[in-house]
Amino acid sequence: MESSAKKLIIITAPSGAGKTSITRYLLSKYPQLAFSISATTRSPRSNEQNGKDYYFISTHDFQEKIKANAFAEWEMVYEGKYYGTLHAELERIWQEGKVPVLDIDVKGAIHVQQQYPNNTLSIFIEAPSLEELKKRLESRGTETPESITTRMNKASYEISFKHHFNIEIVNRELDQACKEAESAIGRFMDW
Repeated sequence: MESSAKKLIIITAPSGAGKTSITRYLLSKYPQLAFSISATTRSPRSNEQNGKDYYFISTHDFQEKIKANAFAEWEMVYEGKYYGTLHAELERIWQEGKVPVLDIDVKGAIHVQQQYPNNTLSIFIEAPSLEELKKRLESRGTETPESITTRMNKASYEISFKHHFNIEIVNRELDQACKEAESAIGRFMDW
């Protein structure tokens, strides 16, 4: 059940568009916001910590949580790799008197927005072009040519949903995109 005090902010984008960088900026700017830690079945990257970046859980445990309706949203984002937002995580943040910021994929963002239609600000981040998006993915140094192709195909599909979100920001230059997101959140929260 939605209450006026339980606001949500969703930052979504195709992989490589800059949503995590923008989310980090917003969290550093506003102490009233708290990062909603997603659950995933993928393995941690070298710099990631369980309970900080993600809740890393087994596929079996994730599927059990699906059966128990423990997720506000979940998706098999890539073959065999589940991601989701736990209801308990949103409640934890609201109990702290803060506003959850969800850095999640496009389909998951649509699902959460449908569950909390009146108290959600959703921001879609887009790279200036698919060519630029590909360059960003390649520059990470963590992607194989196959994974870049998969992510690019998914990005084309995800961009077709951008009109489902409250605000669209084209991330041509990160500082400007951060300021646009900051301004949107300030208006949404009356700060």
